[in-house]
Amino acid sequence: MNVTMLAAGNAKVLWYLTRGSGVVALLLLTGSLLLGILNALRWQGGRWPRFAVGDLHRNLTLLSIVFVALHVVTTVADGFAPIGFVDAFVPFISPYRPIWLGLGTVAFDLLLALVVTSLLRARVGPKLWRGFHWLAYASWPVAVLHSFGTGSDARLGWLEVLGFGCVALVSLAVIARVIAGGGDARPRIAGAAAALVAPLAIFAWYSTGPGEHGWAARSGTPVAILSRRAPAARILTSAAAPPTSFAAAVRGRIRETTAGSRRVTIRLDVSVLGGSGGAARIDLQGIPAGGGVSLTASGASYVPATTGAVYSGSVVGLQGTRIVARVSDSSGQRLDLAFDLSIDTSSGRVTGTVSAARRGDGE
Repeated sequence: MNVTMLAAGNAKVLWYLTRGSGVVALLLLTGSLLLGILNALRWQGGRWPRFAVGDLHRNLTLLSIVFVALHVVTTVADGFAPIGFVDAFVPFISPYRPIWLGLGTVAFDLLLALVVTSLLRARVGPKLWRGFHWLAYASWPVAVLHSFGTGSDARLGWLEVLGFGCVALVSLAVIARVIAGGGDARPRIAGAAAALVAPLAIFAWYSTGPGEHGWAARSGTPVAILSRRAPAARILTSAAAPPTSFAAAVRGRIRETTAGSRRVTIRLDVSVLGGSGGAARIDLQGIPAGGGVSLTASGASYVPATTGAVYSGSVVGLQGTRIVARVSDSSGQRLDLAFDLSIDTSSGRVTGTVSAARRGDGE
């Protein structure tokens, strides 16, 4: 019992270290970027000479690298998600949220390049070092997308405030840098426009992605992980009752791929906006026939927000845009899910309703 409790306690410590070090690293990177822009503007205050701004910029950068390294080490050691040592250096190969975790890897690699070239500055020359130094600035927007796309706290109000606050500050600093830069007006106007458009684009992406229910499933989290909860989440949901019958609205996206003329694959990912909440996914495979598709294989899964349990099964009925799936969880609880959908083929967006009916053991 003591060994079990100790292991659980260690897992919880690693979980909070991973989350906390990631947030602190983002704040330090933001501060370092802002000071770098101030340094480029040759800013100095009454009590802050230019050399002090430069020294603080350098020290904040080094401290941010320390916290990024701590974030990487604790993430790998935590073991909650299948993230290995190689995933920390090679982007987009992890089975866990490959795109969004990969962006974090890219940011880490850029910072490592800055450290290595700084240590070898006398050998690589000032021009090459300056190029890598500018590349290191690219680690900041990549790190922001990683924080929103992968972070377990992405939908919490405090992280939204911190994240978008950082984006706003950097955008204002870039605009000030562009305005004070002088030279040809056209590049300056383009730079200022980009600094204004980028935050709006990030906010629009966040609103339709990480900010919505079901992002964990849509972002590439393996189904096996969806059935588990982070230590804090398990405490909050351990007493939640399994879902019963309900009706709710759904919203999401549909993707269709064709392999030659022989096979069509359709993937439907939706957020459930009522009832037990959560996310659902439908996978269909078929052969084109008579203007439609003859179904050959299917899969269905549903993860209610109330419990985090994974219900999996298959499609048992398909008629136009009405899909009926039968799913069950590891304890044997069974649900029938009937989707009535409206599909916008031009954008791939899906809206509609789902009705869930709980099935008894004898049914």
